[in-house]
Amino acid sequence: MGKNTRKNKKIDLSKITPEEQLKYEIAEELGLLPDVLKNGWKSLSAKDTGKIGGLVNKRKRELSMEAQKREI
Repeated sequence: MGKNTRKNKKIDLSKITPEEQLKYEIAEELGLLPDVLKNGWKSLSAKDTGKIGGLVNKRKRELSMEAQKREI
């Protein structure tokens, strides 16, 4: 396989992990999903990827807190 094989591969959004799905959802909310789907994650700036990462962590904390509240 060539070096660019993975880069040119289309992303199947139905076969990704929940964490990856969250990342794509946040990219969509920020209006970045078309760029990601067309050119990959490397096409984003460090600022944009940092923003996505921060929001992923925030959502994961929120989901964890909600789950803990339901257990009580």
